[in-house]
This record gives sequence, structure tokens and C-alpha cells, in this order.
Amino acid sequence: MPETAMLNEFVVEAKAASYVGGGVPRPPCRPGSHDIGYERGDWRYLDSYFGGTDFAGQEVVWFADEPIWAMNYFGWVIAPDLIDASAAGTVIKAALSALYRQGRFLGGIEFDHPFGRYVDRSEGGCERFSGHECIMVDGRKAYAFDYRGGLIIP
Repeated sequence: MPETAMLNEFVVEAKAASYVGGGVPRPPCRPGSHDIGYERGDWRYLDSYFGGTDFAGQEVVWFADEPIWAMNYFGWVIAPDLIDASAAGTVIKAALSALYRQGRFLGGIEFDHPFGRYVDRSEGGCERFSGHECIMVDGRKAYAFDYRGGLIIP
């Protein structure tokens, strides 16, 4: 298994190139899934999710064709009167782009956008983590996203 620093670097690179970076969708690996992936050398990443406004998914990293890391998530629009899925996606992409430019995908970040304030809190590191992100609009939580993941150890 590669060093954690190398894994973290690849996860950031893959996340930046896929959903946030407007990566090309792939054929669904499961009926009804939306899939987007990224590859570099022996590294492979796949983000596969179901839904739209409310959604659930999983990200997996393989190294030399062995699954080594995964993250599961669920996100939903809490207050459709304050934000819709498109605006939430715009805020998320802008905030995560800023985070990835710092070379990380975990840790606290707050990001102000005209559509709302993005707040992310997490515990742990690349090896094992959990977190929650939200978008606040006019002082109310309008969108939420829970995630957890880490190393896959056979």
C-alpha cells in the first residue's frame, strides 16, 4: 500500500479533476448511477452516486487494481425555499476548489459565496475520517452533506 501522503495527494488530485473540475461522466457501473472517474498511472478513482437534489454515493481509490480507500456520503437540500440543487452545486464547487488548491480534502473550511456560506467540519485524517458540510443561507441551514471513510484493510 502506498504511503498516506501519496494517497492524500492522489485523492485531492482526483476530486479536483472529477466533480469539481467538470470531469467527463462515465457509463454507469450500476443501474441508475452517475459515475465520474480519474486515473493516473497505477492509481484509479471512481465517484459513483444516485439521485440529484438528494443523493447518496461512494468514492473509491484503487492502487494497482486493489481497492485501498473509500468514502461514503449522503447530501440533501433541507430548505428548497432558500437554495436549489444547482445553486448548492455552484457553492460546493467553488468552496472545494479553494480547499483542493490548499492540497487537502479534509479539515475545517468556511467559504462565503453569493448563494450562501459553505461550512465544513471533519475529524480524523485520510486513514479514517468523518465530517459534515452545510450551506447556510440567511442564517439557516439550507443544505447538508454527511461523509465518512478511510483506508480499506483486507
